[in-house]
Amino acid sequence: MPNRDTPPGECPQCWQHAYDKSIHRRLGPREDCPQCVSHMVNGCPSVTPKKSWWR
Repeated sequence: MPNRDTPPGECPQCWQHAYDKSIHRRLGPREDCPQCVSHMVNGCPSVTPKKSWWR
């Protein structure tokens, strides 16, 4: 799969895991990806929060 550049404001890990299906191929049926689970619980540390329209 060609390497896609992560768009500005997006988390590189989330982007890679969403578009590079080979990362999740090794997982069994109904098995969660540990990196994705950690990211869902702890958030994306590499992305700065976007400003809200009211702030």
